[in-house]
Amino acid sequence: MCLAIPAKIIEINDKIAKVDVDGVIRETSIMLINDVKIGDYVIVHAGFAINILDEEAALQTLEYLRSILSAKAGQDNGSNNHL
Repeated sequence: MCLAIPAKIIEINDKIAKVDVDGVIRETSIMLINDVKIGDYVIVHAGFAINILDEEAALQTLEYLRSILSAKAGQDNGSNNHL
């Protein structure tokens, strides 16, 4: 199963952006959205930024995902809980 998750844009180079996903830096395509800028939060799915998200909603979603992973890690005896 694939999830679309919030990521913060930290660098833009043409149609590729570096994003921060819970401390992990990845590259994602921004060719599907317009007017994205450094500092924006975007929803990333399958390597593509698909929507711009306001910061409050992004942070709430990340916290919710972290809580799910923490609960699962407790069941799995401490597995990796990065998003």
